Amino acid sequence: MDTKNKNIKTFAQHLDKRYGIKGTKERTEFEIKAKSFAIGELIKEERKLAQMTQEQLAQKIGARKSFISRIENGHSDIQLSTLYKLIEFGLGRKINLTIQ
Repeated sequence: MDTKNKNIKTFAQHLDKRYGIKGTKERTEFEIKAKSFAIGELIKEERKLAQMTQEQLAQKIGARKSFISRIENGHSDIQLSTLYKLIEFGLGRKINLTIQ
């Protein structure tokens, strides 16, 4: 093996070092934040595909623009009922959940 590659770590090893191994409090908190961010990105993309502004989506579901912004940026926990309202009523899409 080439000596300059000895210190290369996998992404999983990097996460273990930075956030702790799976199952630890720190790692669990990181994974929850990562999922929240991913859901926000999905909502943002669907909103843009629907050619809606954050303000328009907020008005459609009876919320404030700042709430939509916090969700899209992964800075707000979202209840399942709110997620349903956002996707089904706000964006006219369907939710399909898969548990693995």
